[in-house]
Order: sequence, then C-alpha cells, then structure tokens
Amino acid sequence: MRRQDNRAGQAVHLLREHGLEAFKFQENLLRTMIQIENTFFQLGESCSRNCLIICDRGAMDASAFISKDKWELMMASNGWNNVELRDNRYNQILHMVSAANGAEEFYSTEEHACRSEGVELARELDYKAAASWVGHPYFDVIDNSQDFESKICRMIECVCQKLGIDTGDRLRASSRKVKFLVKAPLPADSEFPPFQDFDVVHNYLQSNNPKMQARLRKRGQKGHWSYIHTIRRPKMCGQVIEVKTQLTHRDYLNMLAQRDDSHFTIFKRRRCFLINNQYFQLDIYREPAHPRCRGLMLLETYTALTGDELKNILPQFLTIEKEVTGNPDYSMFNLSLREEWNSTNKYCHGIMQLAESQSAPISKSLTTEVQSNGLDFKTSSALGSITNRQQAIVKKSIQNGLTNGKATFAERCNMNGDGQKLEVRNSTMRPEESLRELKVDKPQKNGFD
Repeated sequence: MRRQDNRAGQAVHLLREHGLEAFKFQENLLRTMIQIENTFFQLGESCSRNCLIICDRGAMDASAFISKDKWELMMASNGWNNVELRDNRYNQILHMVSAANGAEEFYSTEEHACRSEGVELARELDYKAAASWVGHPYFDVIDNSQDFESKICRMIECVCQKLGIDTGDRLRASSRKVKFLVKAPLPADSEFPPFQDFDVVHNYLQSNNPKMQARLRKRGQKGHWSYIHTIRRPKMCGQVIEVKTQLTHRDYLNMLAQRDDSHFTIFKRRRCFLINNQYFQLDIYREPAHPRCRGLMLLETYTALTGDELKNILPQFLTIEKEVTGNPDYSMFNLSLREEWNSTNKYCHGIMQLAESQSAPISKSLTTEVQSNGLDFKTSSALGSITNRQQAIVKKSIQNGLTNGKATFAERCNMNGDGQKLEVRNSTMRPEESLRELKVDKPQKNGFD
C-alpha cells in the first residue's frame, strides 16, 4: 500500500530548474526504493506475527515525472515491466488527493518543510501521480469531498476492508459498486483521458457446493500477467464474503485443470481511467463467447452518489444505455453459461439466490427496480420462505436488449405481482482450502472482477 505526497515531484522540479538530468535521478531513486522495499518485504515474510507494510510512495510514481518514452526505456534497460511494478508488487493502492485539488483553502506552503509548489503545480503533480497507478486492480482514490476527519476515516476503512478487519459502524461508508450498459460504438482513444488497457481472462471452476462460486482471473499487458483466485461465499441480505488469493503462474495452471466446462472462458479488454478523481473500468467483451456477450460493454465504478448526482459523474463521451447494477442478466457468472438461460438450472439470481442459500426465511417488504434485457419493471412484494427445491420453468422468450433470445428476469423468477412466488436456481463452486485466504466481509472497494 502507498500514500501520496509531493516530495518526489518537488525534487524533480528542482532538478529541472538546475538543468540536471531527471531521468538518471529517477532511475537511481527507483532502484534504491525497490531495494529498500524488498528488505522490508523479506522482514515481513519472516515475521511470526501478522505484518502490514505501508509504503509512503510506490515504484510507479517515477513514471509521473518523466516522459512515456523515457519510462519505457527505463523499464527495458532494467528488466522491469508495469505489471510487476504496479499490479503484483502492491496489494492495494491508496491515493490521498492533495488539498490543492478540492480543498484549496487548506493548502499552504507555510510551516510545511516538504511543500513548495503553488496550488496549480501541486494539482498538476497530484493528477500525474494518481494517473501513474491507473490499472491497479485495487486502486482507491480518497478525495476531498468531505472534511479531513472523514477523509482519514475513509482511508482507514479502505485498508481495514482489504485486510478483512471488521470496523463495525465506526467507519461506515455508503459507497457501492455500480454498473452501466454502454452502447456501441466505442469512442476513439483520443476522447478518453489517460488510460490503461488490459487483457483479462476469467474461468469458472467446478464445485460440489452449490452455495459458492469460484473463479480464476488472468490479467496483464504485453505478455506479463497477474493471477487471482476468488471464492465467493453468500451471506444474508446481499452481504457476501469474498476470498481473493494472488497466485503464481504455476498455481494458476494447476487450478485451471478444475475449469467448469458448463461455462465459457470469458475474454475481455479492460480499460481503466480516471476522471475528476473518479476511477472507472470499462469491460469490452471479446470472442470466443456466447452470442449474448457479443458487442457487450459494461462500465463500473464505486460511488455513494445516486440519481442525478450519479449521472453527472459518468463519462460524457460514452453513451450510457441504462444502469444494470444488481441485474443478474449482466453478471459474469450468468453471461458465461454455455446453456440458454431458459433451459439451465445454473442461472444465478443474485441477492434472491443468496437468501435462499442460507436456508432461512425472510419476511419483509421489498421494492426493487430491475432492468432486464431492455425491459424495465418494478416489483413490490413480501418475501416469504424461499426453498432450494424450486425450479423456474420458462417456455417463452423475449429478444430485447441483450441479443440472447432468453426469458427476462421477471419470467425466470415467475413474478406474478402481489404474493409472488420466487423460484430460484443454484450456481456451483468449490473453495481451495489449501491456499492462504484473505477474508473480506463485504465486497472490496474497487475490487473489480
């Protein structure tokens, strides 16, 4: 993990002013930084107690202060690559946005030995430093939208959440992952802010436990890869436990033998970018895939905003068709199924199926708005006891939105208005208990699948 300050930017600024060569300075600084970090990493691995290592800065920061060509030259001459330095080296990135961006009244160079930049330069350097980490799978931007105490609490919550430490209601945040369907065609690259593109490959694994999902993720650039194994365990009321384990290439290949043939391998191009301190990921599905995935593009971000405020932060250069947050038709598990949705018992209904898998009755009023295959509808009902013996039988299909010719979410649930009966299906998965597990009691922020 790392946090952001302005000292490296100040050093490079002074070097340039005095006509010195910033490239060699950054190269030697990075070599020194890596060696110091490696020393602490080795000490941490040999420590008998739980150990958290926090780096004040990280290896990618140097890329913010030299040109792209010189950065590529530095990578090649030292045998480094972005995937290793950015994605595999650190478990989480925390960027604390400078007070110069959003809290200017609190920005001052007085009584601050490490700060000499004016507001404009500080804002520019802060943006460059944040952009250098775009693409890390667990990247949290802590902005100045709230007071300083709340900013610190959000930072602590992000760390605790990644470590699986329960903070109770002391650091409660309403941030959630939201998902949007993006309409083709994709704009030209020049219309995007600085971005990073990744090749992403997902494989679901076999399981004897219908209450769990497990998958492998391979993610990389230019032939360099990182590997993650994820187990999702359902809990009540939509809360889930996700266990994410970073894998070696060898472990990944061994576990790939457990691939579930009832699912397609999912291939994506993932584009990561930052706009106004909001971090977005755009998944562009690629072939080979089920016809339902052809041309599919999904945009994701984490935010506590709703309604018009949420709409205002979305990228204006993208054509957003609709929000599909929580819509099971757009879950990767369902999208990857080989069988048609109206003829399989593996379709996962998300929150309803999570409730079912607990084998406990739920009785409360539920009002939801769901968009499925382009059809908007609302349901309001009392959910009673849900049993796992029920199977949805759907004979008609509607072609709308997703080009899959499948039944809508309402049909698969057999929703009939008041007193409706919810008929759900199970998914399958198996955990790997031999791996070290990081338990998280709720979805990780910016822990995009």
